[in-house]
Amino acid sequence: MNDFTYHAPTSLDEALAALRGAEGAKLIAGGHSLLPVMKLNLAAPSDLVSLAGVPGLADISDDGDSVTVGAMCTHAQVAGSATVQGRIPALAAMADGIGDAQVRNAGTIGGSVAHNDPAADYPAACVALGATIVTDRREIGADDFFQGMFMTPLAGDEVVTAVRFPVPSRAAYAKFANPASKYAVAGVMVADGPDGVRVAVTGASGDGVFRVGEMEAALAGSFSADAVAGISVSSDGMLSDTAAGADYRAHLVTVMAKRAVEACG
Repeated sequence: MNDFTYHAPTSLDEALAALRGAEGAKLIAGGHSLLPVMKLNLAAPSDLVSLAGVPGLADISDDGDSVTVGAMCTHAQVAGSATVQGRIPALAAMADGIGDAQVRNAGTIGGSVAHNDPAADYPAACVALGATIVTDRREIGADDFFQGMFMTPLAGDEVVTAVRFPVPSRAAYAKFANPASKYAVAGVMVADGPDGVRVAVTGASGDGVFRVGEMEAALAGSFSADAVAGISVSSDGMLSDTAAGADYRAHLVTVMAKRAVEACG
């Protein structure tokens, strides 16, 4: 790992100034995405700007028809929040299944969505629930935010400050997890929300999270596991690795979709 300058700002303005003050500066939240690649010398930022001391970024609020989760909320905070458990229990349950206890107590929702790992859980939740990613300068709908493997529309000096989730009438997440990392080999979030039924898949495709329109249409007509049981997705573009081949991942999407619908009750 190369040397770097560490910044501990106590306000968002200070964080932005530090980020813009060095050409090679990077933000750090929980560190579970950035630090491993730094250790492998795959990234060598000149400066690390921590968001840990910026007030307000770890708040969770009930806004009536939506729940806003601050970007610095850890997965454990999301899982243990009475607000999230009461309004969007599927989101709390999903967060409780991320990694292990160490990961859940350090990793953050903002870091996860900004990194956009194709096997991460939050992208599926954001897309299925129709979330809005809030930054220091704009609001971006989840459908436009996740643009491909590790790709988002964020500018280099843009900071995710919160994620706002509309409250659905019902939702659930089902994941076939890698036994070692707990990342999704295939994970499916199904949500019946203000914009209708949405089905989002993570972990299966190299392009990252995607929606299954045929399943959404079927569930809009009959919200039951049987409605998606006969719907398959193409294995084209699916990941193939030691955890699962492309054909098996495609099969898992249907299986996880059925389980998610069943879990909606």
